[in-house]
Amino acid sequence: MTPHTASFRQAAPQQLARDLKAARHYTLSLFDCFAAAGMDVAARVPQLRIINPPLWELGHIAWFAEWFILREAESSHPADAVYNSLLTRGDDLFDSNTVPHRGRWTLELPLPGALKTYCHEVLDRVLDKLSREANNDAALYPYRLALAHEDMHGEALLYTLQTVGLGLPPATLAQAGNAAPAPEIAFPGGTLQLGSADAGGFVFDNEKIVHPCRVPAFSIDASLISNAQFGDFVADGGYENRHYWSAEGSAWLMRQERSAPRYWQRDGLQWRTVRFGRPSTLAPSEPVRHINLYEAQAYCAWAGRRLATEAEWEYAALSGHPAFRWGQLWEWTASPFAPYPGFQADAYREYSEPWFFSHQVLRGASFATPARLVSPKFRNFYLPERDDIFAGLRTCAW
Repeated sequence: MTPHTASFRQAAPQQLARDLKAARHYTLSLFDCFAAAGMDVAARVPQLRIINPPLWELGHIAWFAEWFILREAESSHPADAVYNSLLTRGDDLFDSNTVPHRGRWTLELPLPGALKTYCHEVLDRVLDKLSREANNDAALYPYRLALAHEDMHGEALLYTLQTVGLGLPPATLAQAGNAAPAPEIAFPGGTLQLGSADAGGFVFDNEKIVHPCRVPAFSIDASLISNAQFGDFVADGGYENRHYWSAEGSAWLMRQERSAPRYWQRDGLQWRTVRFGRPSTLAPSEPVRHINLYEAQAYCAWAGRRLATEAEWEYAALSGHPAFRWGQLWEWTASPFAPYPGFQADAYREYSEPWFFSHQVLRGASFATPARLVSPKFRNFYLPERDDIFAGLRTCAW
């Protein structure tokens, strides 16, 4: 189980100040990795649907904090900011609601040095304003939102480094530990209060409203599926046998012409992989990573198992069972990303609602997720074909 740490959700001003400074330092250290490789200029970044130009991402992170905290916007609606941006044309450049993804490579962005200055200026003003805020949920909401937003973009920048084959900042953890096979855990089922209660602290809109959910008895793997276990699926022709694949998965597989997971490369009798631009031997005991939903489902079908629903996953995570280990990689679930009963979008209107029913829920966390963001209630969500993220799987059965 993921070790306890101070969550951003209940963070008081002093903790928020420390965490906002740490998050910005980390963001800039990740950006410097791209800059060192010449990718501080958007024209030198591969135009891929799964990433943003790092220079645009840097400006967007600071702009978001300025929008909700310094400009006191009540929502993400383009007309809701009370004050102007510190940056000329800031809204035209960095509002993700109005700047389409494909256009972010051709924007006339400020130079990297100017954007770094903007990042520092925004943070200084944010910290100054925070020092005068009341210690209550309403006053601290925009600070907690901006921190969570920057932390999520930090993880996105880290997997972008993997996607474009660049190295990590010094001392950055890139290992997910081991996934040594362990006996599955049987749970008797019962009624779970699914979602987060609005009882103080920060709650994401897609976690509301908490509601009872009946969970039948089930069993679930104590640990994530390892490279060795997934390798058995590959060796048994798992990618060639369409019997294990859904119609959508088969269509994806035909387009990809894939015979093994992303980044796996056969080298004689062993598999090798590429981690942040460096080839390495694939460790059998590590949890398999960079798996998309279709691969996870196909493995389960081959093993005579299934993916857990997000309610089952949350039930297991909240059980306190000492053998249920999570937090190494995001875990695909069997649940499409859908609103809970009574859902209403919060201030960041586009965080959840546009992605309902097209994305799939992942639960847990990864080695790249800041500990303050980790929660058994957190609902991550991605398109089923995404395999660039730090995601793996565990299996389940009735």
